[in-house]
This record gives sequence, structure tokens and C-alpha cells, in this order.
Amino acid sequence: MHFASDNWAGAHPAIAENLMRRNGGFVQANGGSDFDKSVEQTFRDIFETDLSVHYVGTGTAANALALSAVARPGGVVLCHPEAHIRVDECGAPEFFAAGTKLEGVEGQLGRFNAASLETAIGHIKGGGLNAGQAQTVSVSQLTEAGTAYDLDAIRAIADIARHHGLPLHMDGARFANALVALGCTPAEMSWKAGVDILSFGGTKNGCWCADAIVVFNPGHGRQMDYLCKRAGHIASKARFVSAQFEAYFADGLWLDLAAHANAMGARAAAIIDARNRFRLAWQPQGNEVFAIGPQQAVDGLASKGVQFSPWQPPRAERHLVGDGEAMIRLVTSFASTDADIEALESALAG
Repeated sequence: MHFASDNWAGAHPAIAENLMRRNGGFVQANGGSDFDKSVEQTFRDIFETDLSVHYVGTGTAANALALSAVARPGGVVLCHPEAHIRVDECGAPEFFAAGTKLEGVEGQLGRFNAASLETAIGHIKGGGLNAGQAQTVSVSQLTEAGTAYDLDAIRAIADIARHHGLPLHMDGARFANALVALGCTPAEMSWKAGVDILSFGGTKNGCWCADAIVVFNPGHGRQMDYLCKRAGHIASKARFVSAQFEAYFADGLWLDLAAHANAMGARAAAIIDARNRFRLAWQPQGNEVFAIGPQQAVDGLASKGVQFSPWQPPRAERHLVGDGEAMIRLVTSFASTDADIEALESALAG
């Protein structure tokens, strides 16, 4: 029963097969082939705008290099305190963005709002030279709490960022899951809402190794190829990344995979919600489910072969976990099956 992370799942068969199909012959290296350019055009078609795409090997690289492209001396990135870029990147954004500081903007369930952002920017400006200067605003979609910023929230945050001359970055490691949850288009959830630069993840949703930096504002992409090359993230055989995205986007596969993962998450959440010993921490919006139960019950679940992640409650939600209790995270994926959900139900019932 694999619910530890969607990173544990393999590649979808259609993507694996396309890697083999694109394996033969000789293709220009470093992403310069006609095939690579055709896949980049697919990104433009999907997002309904002109843009540049820069492949990287990991989501960490996508986030760190995206932020480095808009770095400022003494720069401060404003994000949620539990944002992945702040607590789970081992200092990569600070390293690649030349000493950038990541400042938390408080908010519930992994999200901050426009008013809190305005206040945080004011504190930095009020601190003068010693406080540094605001550099970027970053939102995670889905958030680390498995929630989504709705379009109005993104637009409101983008308006504040634009007013202060700050680019808006989106960490879209689970971009497809959020897109399906909100029922909108890629354009509506990105540049039309005010996003300037997007870390676009495919690895969690059925790709073998495919993440990309998508730049909507050309002013932020002029140095991106150099930043990626310097960091070792220009793939010489880029056709194999393009091949993944080619299959990923074909016939809407990426949305089908995310919809399946979300549906499996909803089923897992419903099972947990119906049990006495566990309760949902909050309603999931994607494929991440957070549950709270007695530590003894958590240990019992693990002993029955359920793989999950013990989870530190977000600061704004610590009050939800009582004495002797623990929070866990279960993540479904495109590879989750009915049998997995039934086995989870049986383990919880026991």
C-alpha cells in the first residue's frame, strides 16, 4: 500500500514507450532539434501564449534556478512558511540565488493571502537597507498542505506583487493536480492570473524525469539558459525529456493522470473520514491527504504495511493535533489502484 509519495510511482507506460520510440537515430543535442522545438511549441499551445521552456532534472532545480533568474542583492523571496522552497530544498534556492533569503508569509492550510503579503512587503521596506529588498513572491500549487490557491487568490497576490515591482513565481510540482481540482485552463492558472515564471512538474504525475522552467515574462528568461548550463541542467540528450512531455501532453494524458490521482485521494479521504480512530486534518483538494490519529493507531497502520509519511503539523494548524496524537500524510498517484484503496480501508478497519 504505497501512499508515501507520488514520487515513488514509476513512469506511465505511454511515456516509457515514447522514450523507446524516440531512441533511434541521431538528433541534435542540447535541445536544438526540430523535435525539441515542436514540443516547446506544444507548451505554447497548451498555455495559449508565447513562452520559453527550459528543461531541468529535478523540481528542486526548477525552483532554485527560477528564483535565481530574478535574484537581487540582499533579495528576499516571500512565500508561505511551510512552502517547499523554504523547508524542503536543502538551501538550494539560497545557494543558486546568491544568498537570497526566504521569508515566510503566514497563512492557513499552506496559503497566504494578498493582505498578509502586503504587510510582509511593508515590513521589509520599513527595515531599510539592513532588511534587504523584496525580490520575488512565490506560491505553491498545490501547496504543502495539499490545498490550492483559487484563481481569485492568485490574481490578488499577483496584483500586490506587480504593484511593488515583484515577479510572481509558482512552484507547480503538482500543477496538473491543482488544475484538475480547480477545473480551469493552464493559461487561467498561470500567466492570465499574473504568474511570471512557473516551475512545471511532470515527474510526480507519470513522467520518468521531466521538470521544466516555463517563463511567461521574457524579461526574466534572458539568462535562463546560462543559469541552467552553469548548474549542470542543460541535458545533452534533451530529446528524452521532450519525448516524455510529448507523450505526457498527448490526448490530454497529463490531465487524466492527475484526475485519477485526485479521485484516489478523495476516496482515501472518505475512508479515513468514516473511521473512529483517525480523522481528516482538513479536506484535500488534490492527491495529498492529511490525517490525525493516536500515535498507537499510527504505529498500527505502519505495522500493517501502509506506507505513509509522518508529518509535522504546519505552524498555523498545530492546534489540531492533540496530546498523544500524530499527523500523517498519504499521497495517491496515477498508479494508485482500487486494490490499494481497498487495502487501506481494510487496514484502517482493523
